[in-house]
Amino acid sequence: MRFKVFLGAFLGYSAYYLVRKNLSLAAPGMIAEGLITKAQVGVAMSAVSIAYAFSKFILGSISDRSDARKFLVLGLVPSALVMMLTGIIPFSPDHPVLNMAIVFGLMLIVGCLSGMGWPPCGRIMAHWFSQNERSFKMSVWNTGHNFGAGSLGLLATAGMTMMVALGFPAAQDWRGAFILPSLVAIAVAIICWWLIRDTPQSCGLPSINEYRNDYSGVKSDVKDTDKIPFKTLFVDYIFKNKLLWAVAGANIFISLVRYGVGDWAPTYLQEAGIMTPSESNLAFSIHNYVGIFGTIVCGWISSKFFKGRCAPPNVLFMGIVLIGALIYWQSGNLSGGNLALQKVLIYVALILTGFCIYGPVALVGVQALNLVPKNAAGTAAGFVGLFGYLFGDAIIAKIMMGSIIQNAGWNVALAIFPLACVLAMVLCALPWKSEVAMTD
Repeated sequence: MRFKVFLGAFLGYSAYYLVRKNLSLAAPGMIAEGLITKAQVGVAMSAVSIAYAFSKFILGSISDRSDARKFLVLGLVPSALVMMLTGIIPFSPDHPVLNMAIVFGLMLIVGCLSGMGWPPCGRIMAHWFSQNERSFKMSVWNTGHNFGAGSLGLLATAGMTMMVALGFPAAQDWRGAFILPSLVAIAVAIICWWLIRDTPQSCGLPSINEYRNDYSGVKSDVKDTDKIPFKTLFVDYIFKNKLLWAVAGANIFISLVRYGVGDWAPTYLQEAGIMTPSESNLAFSIHNYVGIFGTIVCGWISSKFFKGRCAPPNVLFMGIVLIGALIYWQSGNLSGGNLALQKVLIYVALILTGFCIYGPVALVGVQALNLVPKNAAGTAAGFVGLFGYLFGDAIIAKIMMGSIIQNAGWNVALAIFPLACVLAMVLCALPWKSEVAMTD
């Protein structure tokens, strides 16, 4: 049953990423058609992140009191339908501001619904896997977003090809990046409904602590099956938890690098003349796919060498991301127009950042779960996610980056990533001593 539930959580979380980043892949075509500008793309993309930041936080507390299976599926299907609608609407190049407003509104809805993905999965991982195995198991599960986002790049290319084959003008092939991935996400939602169950106790099984004989982690008088009052949940376990604030701060800069590099890569690589649309989509997929292996390695290191502590591997991996961010930034400044070398360096940079950024992304979530009782898992995850998605992703990686790119150019924008890596390393190191005490 644990394997079945794990598989459902993995596929469900993956499917949410089939209907999250579609605008990033469709944006170059929409810009080329004159439907929207780069700055407007940044604003429109921020809608998902803004809504998701608050949605994940608010719905996280609701998910702690809800059935995980129903919660996940009932968010995924409407997300897919809204994203599909975005690919169907007949936008006009005569009204770019109106186009941006429409896309912003639709992405806002998708962002709200996306908040129903992580919290129930966090609940599943907290109830079905114990403290001493959770960092590795959750790192494996967390590769779902890499699998989903990587598959999105391939499905987007297939969808664009499909649109042309169906007789649509080549200039409108970007619509396929919205439509085909959405259809696949709906199919996955049906599978998840069959696979997922809420808690071991709901299936007549013992609690995971009893089953694994593992009572490590946060000590609390609250039983796993208790419903924590909202006031106690938010005040005592979240807002007064200083370590949780430190983790949330680190997540701002981790998210900035994660989304700033990945989401803008297709537009940057095509506008800089480094890659074609299909090549940039492939680079986007590779960047996400290598994160699967990096996340597993990071989780394994945490469990094998640090007793489930997350701060040491986070600092190590963000140091490697720093190297990748520097290469990514400087590859665009090569003189002599050596396109082949630029492509090689871009692939190296995207592989380094993709391999190493998602480990800290996963372990930040694990830290949030480890710092609170199981009954507050969804709320803690939502709180940490609020900082990452609102400040790191929406405000800095989307709105600010879009404005900087539009007004100052790509070189200035890409210089932000190395600085963010350094700040993330500093904040990731803050809980180091406390984690040692917790695992002794």
